[in-house]
Amino acid sequence: MKTETRLITGIDIGTTRVRTVIAENDEMGLPVFLGYGSASAEGMKRGVIVNMEKAIQSISKSVDDAELMAGVHIESAVVSLAGDHIKSINSHGVIGIAHSENEISDRDVNKAIEAASAVAIPNDREIIHVLPQEYTIDEQTGIKNPIGMSGVRLEVEVHIATAAITSVKNIYRALKRCEIEIEHLVMQSLASSYACISSEEEEMGVVLLDIGGDLTDIAIFFDGSIRHTGVVPLGAKNVTNDITIGLRTTLDQAEQIKIGYGSALASMVDPDEMMEVGGAAGREPRSISRNVLATIIEPRMEEILSLAAREVKKSNPPDSLTAGVVLTGGGSMLPGVIDLVEQIFDMPAKLGTPTGIDGFPDTLSMSEYVTAIGLINYGGKHDSEKNFAKGKLSKIFKRIENWFTDNF
Repeated sequence: MKTETRLITGIDIGTTRVRTVIAENDEMGLPVFLGYGSASAEGMKRGVIVNMEKAIQSISKSVDDAELMAGVHIESAVVSLAGDHIKSINSHGVIGIAHSENEISDRDVNKAIEAASAVAIPNDREIIHVLPQEYTIDEQTGIKNPIGMSGVRLEVEVHIATAAITSVKNIYRALKRCEIEIEHLVMQSLASSYACISSEEEEMGVVLLDIGGDLTDIAIFFDGSIRHTGVVPLGAKNVTNDITIGLRTTLDQAEQIKIGYGSALASMVDPDEMMEVGGAAGREPRSISRNVLATIIEPRMEEILSLAAREVKKSNPPDSLTAGVVLTGGGSMLPGVIDLVEQIFDMPAKLGTPTGIDGFPDTLSMSEYVTAIGLINYGGKHDSEKNFAKGKLSKIFKRIENWFTDNF
């Protein structure tokens, strides 16, 4: 069935960079790439805005570059939310079905979800997601969609994600200052899953590991639903800091060395292979073995991944997450990371490949744009009635404006 084309924009406000992707739904409702933009995430710390003006400048630059490439102007976007202030819990809701014939409707499902959402949370936090996992009808478990079925008792298991109110408000304020309306605010790990986790992997059991700059986001899926989310307050930037100290060089040079010569496993590097390290504060450059660099990187990566594995274990997953670990984020691009993940998690691992958007440039590192592409996919699947109605109203007002222009 053909649908009306519309723009969908994903703005990934990460811990180190702000990435914007603009797409347009074609007549079949599939997103087609139009443009992208990227800017350093100034004014941000661990996914939280600490300097409003600098954050606005970073978001604006990323959006402006994407608009210039796409040749369009955007007014709304699907935006990611990151930070170790995000916490999650699982909850349970129960309602009775009092209709004649006891047929379960949309309204009943919504009431059950509302019942599950009635949990006590601190005053400084708010719920950002309530994600249904499965339903039970009269003790019949494992139901994914109860609508149209009969029963007298409906139960639902949900995953609830909460965030600090101040952090959420600051994201809204920053986007408002950029004259962009937020259509959906999406937890980063959830957004990434919409780009690189298949429904088959969700059913089999999979761990999504997004190794960002300051943080590593974790999401666990099994039996077709999200079951746990968590955050490790360490990321690729910690590796860069260790290189800066270990090799006595600048942060910029350490980042370049990490990208150009780094490895997460020292055993994968030839000890005789040398590299040149620029001296800090005017010192002469010097030659150092790549193996020395790897011995600096490996302990930190091992720490990050061990903490992530502990978070996975804490969620009490089933004995076997058959689909293993899917890696995303800039930190996942380091050679040897997949092998190290397989050692620590004792399960297969692979790099996540974003899907769902046509025409994405081959020159871009798709792993770094997983979240932005996931936001596009999320927006396409959760196009709310409010936004649809708003679009229809805008067209009506535009027609009225054109009529007055033509006739007066």
